[in-house]
Amino acid sequence: MSIALEATGLTKTYGAVRALDDFSIAIPAGGVFGVLGPNGAGKSTLFRIALGLVRPTSGTARLFGAPAGDVAALRRVGAMIETPRYPPYLTARDTLRMLALESGFQNPDIAAWLERVSLTHAADRATSGFSVGMKQRLGLAAAFLTRPELVILDEPTSGMDPAGIQEIRALIVDLARHEGVTVILASHQLDEVKRVCDRVAILSHGRVVAEGGVAELTAGEARLRLTLASPLAPVLAVLADRGQADGPDAVLADIPRAEAPAVIRALVEAGAEIVEARWREVDLEGVYLKSLGQTPTAAAPEGAA
Repeated sequence: MSIALEATGLTKTYGAVRALDDFSIAIPAGGVFGVLGPNGAGKSTLFRIALGLVRPTSGTARLFGAPAGDVAALRRVGAMIETPRYPPYLTARDTLRMLALESGFQNPDIAAWLERVSLTHAADRATSGFSVGMKQRLGLAAAFLTRPELVILDEPTSGMDPAGIQEIRALIVDLARHEGVTVILASHQLDEVKRVCDRVAILSHGRVVAEGGVAELTAGEARLRLTLASPLAPVLAVLADRGQADGPDAVLADIPRAEAPAVIRALVEAGAEIVEARWREVDLEGVYLKSLGQTPTAAAPEGAA
């Protein structure tokens, strides 16, 4: 399996702040990989190190097997880190032309990329009058302009309205699935990540706390909801730290599906009157919150146990 971005034992400190803490990850080439985490988790720092914009305190980062910052590797990469800034007096068209010249890319299809990010109407307007969302669109066009193999995007839909988010989401999926571009994106939009990403990593305090396929991560987080016609206390006592109240007459049990029959028998033997037992799936938001040590909210019931 080809690895697009790899970090090994990566640490980056800014004074007393440890942005990355012995961070390791291997992101495969192909598809869309999401990097999630609260502000300060280390997402942007990882990207900046991988692109050679800052040096790590210790550890290594590699792009396609080459050290971070390697010129040949960077020619295979496009990126948009935070809200892009361009010379305000240049038009959108001239901005892309300038970036193509700087990268040495011949014959860029500037008009096509302006169309793909819905900026054709503003192609000859100075970027000084662009909204945040328009600047994001121009940044996306710039990131994809040179036909890179890998594109790194930091909050690509920041400042966009729901229609714009849906449009850019479709563009990212199309590029990954039909044009073979590997996309690594950081986003606070969990619904966006769920819709476009094949795999995700959740970061907290500069470390990976969860990683895997979106379906894989959510499938393992189902909880058993028990509706009771008897007091909750005996049930919670049996479940101990694997149970919590869910309203006045129900309990949520964090147990594997295979253990459900035995647990239900034990609860009945302890005097519980169980009216209904039903599995409830936890969505990506629930996995995210649980990984950060917060209490997730279960999604709608899936089916009876």
